[in-house]
Amino acid sequence: MELFERARTVRLRSHHDKYLYADEDEAHVIQDRNAASPNARWVVEPVPHAPGVLRLRGRYGRYLSASNEPFLLGFTGRKVLQTLPHRLDSSVEWVPVRDDAGANAHARAARLRTRYGNFLRANAGLPPWRNSVTHDAPHRHSGWVVWDVEIVQALPPPTGPDSSSSSAAAETDADPFASSPTPSSYRNNPPSRPQSPAPLPTSALRPPPPPAHHREDNLAPFRAQPPPPPPGYIAPPAPGLYRLESTDSFTVPLHKVEGRAVHYHIGDSNGEVRPDEEPHYLTFNGTSLEELLERLKEETGLDDVIMCSRSPINGKLLPLRLQLPPNNAAVHIVLVQESSKGALSSSTILC
Repeated sequence: MELFERARTVRLRSHHDKYLYADEDEAHVIQDRNAASPNARWVVEPVPHAPGVLRLRGRYGRYLSASNEPFLLGFTGRKVLQTLPHRLDSSVEWVPVRDDAGANAHARAARLRTRYGNFLRANAGLPPWRNSVTHDAPHRHSGWVVWDVEIVQALPPPTGPDSSSSSAAAETDADPFASSPTPSSYRNNPPSRPQSPAPLPTSALRPPPPPAHHREDNLAPFRAQPPPPPPGYIAPPAPGLYRLESTDSFTVPLHKVEGRAVHYHIGDSNGEVRPDEEPHYLTFNGTSLEELLERLKEETGLDDVIMCSRSPINGKLLPLRLQLPPNNAAVHIVLVQESSKGALSSSTILC
């Protein structure tokens, strides 16, 4: 879409007059009315060898990502997150589509489609839907997938083959001293040598300016080279490459991806899980089983559940009661209703 072709940094305003916002936890994406915050700005990165496809990078250096995690169990919407994958794949790629339908259609309206046909959707209503962002192919509320694109920082206009000479001429016109090889303060100085054989008085002699290639202020100072970046690091664009930069533009710091991978199933009334059922996934930053249980209750909306692990010896479910494994190792959990607690072993297990 040509609206993003000349855009370097944009804000996306939803149908609810709120902006796409990178949350401070550096993981979630929400809606917020604070348009002045750097969290509401997204850097547009075209995907190489894929015309019309782009990536959106937020304040924390992470990309707007369409995940496979369901937003709520039983609903079709899936989570939109901030991620920094080791290898950029289709989950961080978006195809802007001009919105030409509806009464509110205008030149800046666009829909952002994933590579698999879903659209970026701004939700409304009661919590947890309020201010949430998902990707879906909605049959109702079609206006919720329409975003107004506000260009915060634009790319410079394209130039022809002789752009260097024309830009140099423009700089020369802007700076009247650009064509002079020496500063104007030297123009009225007497020459270092007399023009006639007659010697000049000592007071009239002034030392000539040092040659340009011997001046100490023209010597580039020594600078230590920084260490090589870690694997998977995506360097932000170098400053100064674009003239139309915003005065309050933000930098993109490098943040280490932290957290524990938690894979979990939800058992039935008997605590059983279908063998072909795919596990759910979340990233957990806490340190105790109590915190993890509260997080799982928030994710699933269930209250009367206990966390279990399957025994590697006989495959039975054992309740987790000690502690999480060290070094943020991944855990596999089965959530079982309290009513099924009697069918579980009363022994404890260390994950």
